[in-house]
Amino acid sequence: MNRLGNATSPYLQQHKDNPVDWWEWSAEALAEAQRLSKPILLSVGYSACHWCHVMAHESFEDPATAAYMNDHFVNIKVDREERPDIDAVYMRATQAMTGQGGWPMTCVLTPDGQPFFAGTYFPPEPRQGTPAFTQVLQALAEAWRDRRDEVLTVSKDVMSHLESSIDPVGGALGPAELDAAVAELAKGYDADAGGFGTSPKFPPSMVLEFLLRHHARTGSQQSLDLVAGTCEAMARGGMYDQLSGGFARYSVDRFWRVPHFEKMLYDNAQLMRVYLHWWRQSGSPLAERIVRETGRFLLDELMTPEGAFASALDADSDGHEGTFYVFNPNQLMRVLGVEDGAWAAQLLGVTGPGTFERGFSTLQLRDDPDDAERWERVRGQLLAARASRTRPARDDKVVASWNGLAISALAEAGVLLDEPDFVAAAVSAAELLHGVHMAPAGFVRTSRDGVAGANSAVLEDHGSVAEAFIAVLGVTGDAVWLDRARILLDRVVEHFADPEGGFFDTADDAEALVVRPKDASDNAYPAGTSAAVHALLACAAVTGDHRYRVAAESGIGSAAVIATGAPRFAGWTLAAAEAVLAGPREVAVVGGPAERAELHRAALALTSPGAVVVAGDVGLDVPLFEQRDRVDGRAAAYVCEGFVCSRPVTTVEELTEVVRG
Repeated sequence: MNRLGNATSPYLQQHKDNPVDWWEWSAEALAEAQRLSKPILLSVGYSACHWCHVMAHESFEDPATAAYMNDHFVNIKVDREERPDIDAVYMRATQAMTGQGGWPMTCVLTPDGQPFFAGTYFPPEPRQGTPAFTQVLQALAEAWRDRRDEVLTVSKDVMSHLESSIDPVGGALGPAELDAAVAELAKGYDADAGGFGTSPKFPPSMVLEFLLRHHARTGSQQSLDLVAGTCEAMARGGMYDQLSGGFARYSVDRFWRVPHFEKMLYDNAQLMRVYLHWWRQSGSPLAERIVRETGRFLLDELMTPEGAFASALDADSDGHEGTFYVFNPNQLMRVLGVEDGAWAAQLLGVTGPGTFERGFSTLQLRDDPDDAERWERVRGQLLAARASRTRPARDDKVVASWNGLAISALAEAGVLLDEPDFVAAAVSAAELLHGVHMAPAGFVRTSRDGVAGANSAVLEDHGSVAEAFIAVLGVTGDAVWLDRARILLDRVVEHFADPEGGFFDTADDAEALVVRPKDASDNAYPAGTSAAVHALLACAAVTGDHRYRVAAESGIGSAAVIATGAPRFAGWTLAAAEAVLAGPREVAVVGGPAERAELHRAALALTSPGAVVVAGDVGLDVPLFEQRDRVDGRAAAYVCEGFVCSRPVTTVEELTEVVRG
């Protein structure tokens, strides 16, 4: 009996017709394992995961494999995007036992949830030293039957490691530590290809934001060069969709040529913000183009009918990864004609042998076209041709934290680049998060089709959504968004804080797992701790409430060891530390919507790290606006730090002068 038919997760829905007797993670599933005294086979993945699909087709759809699983295990399927807490606990176990991690993640647990075996993808037959999945299953079933004492000893050892491996708390992130982090990042910089380390290369969004803030504070040319080299390489390579915008998940090679083609909301939201801030500091036309195109991608391809943003586009279509996106020279000639086809092939790096697989090439745009009008015509023709292909599937569940990241990026970009559609989309998504996710029964992590899911929000959801609500306050001047942000942040302070310092990833009233997860390291998107820190700093800047500032500094301290030892995994914490050194600045722009628009845009163009800008009319009911009025009947900007303000100004030139002074 497969129980996934009523699941809200598209990933679980993908497995509803498997012959495997799948359960969702639940108290009932754990009770069934204890009743039958069977081990639990826990399979964790997500809907856009290519190798998750491969393992599903090879093993979970195979009747013989499924029968063995059903006879010997209680089988539980988890969408890591719905349950990051479960994923975090068992990924740490997988990394401890194997030295690496990834998805699909395959763990085998005792009936009470303690792991004693872990791995990732297993093939259907032995391959390159990896045993077949059925061999693994048989060995584990035999061990559970014949050597259970040994198995239980292993599980106790793993649990001891999990319970003792919480990151150490304490440390400072002052100017010396931030400079040292830049120096450490520079050692791993790939000067030939941009980015950090070797392949595969993931977009280092949070690290780039830290480097931009470090440059703004110190004037370090090195920091700006690391950003420029990385951002240009990513935007010109095959990882960026040169036809319709949007970034793929990562590059499998050093030079950003060949991506893993899934497009994730969280990557595009974070990269949109990074490119916006790179444009703000450099004036790069490339950066501005990428921001506008990525924002349009979010609205055109990920926005749901309910007004929020879907999680991802799949990597695969028609049974192959990347089929929707790649071309060969013959296809270009057929669509464009011989002359334009040859021109496009050279411009986009489409070769006879191909840069991808099966003679196909990804599209790269290493140089700006020498004929902009011709490029726009060619681009339109290629888009029309691509539209006739089978589109990748869309995971249309709404994840709170990832929508928070998108809202923050769209709200700021909408004002800075005069894109009112971006601001409207940000407000729409924020309204859905409040109306659907912040239900009376408690804040939930996901929704689908406007219906709230069953899983409680974790720390990253509270942090990213609270920061987004403050961003919406900033661009709308509607005080209700501050009230909504404070509801979330008060819960962070009261239910997530660790008395030893920092924050747990789950609330003290959430479902108890075998260990309570606490990990301050950033990965593909901000850790719960760093997400909360940014929101707490912003809320402290708007309200003057010292509780939020103290909690933020506790969070930064809890991640200091990671930030100094492995800065590539603490970019968002380092960015927050830059904001603390800068104040952060608080800017109130007072006046009606039309009269304040120019000052508002100029305030958001300030590069002071972590500056919090709120634009609203006289009498806006937030503490930052107390006793703030127009000056001589004109809209005015008040630049403050710790609620101590410089003289109000009424022109862009005066605002720039005050900030520099």
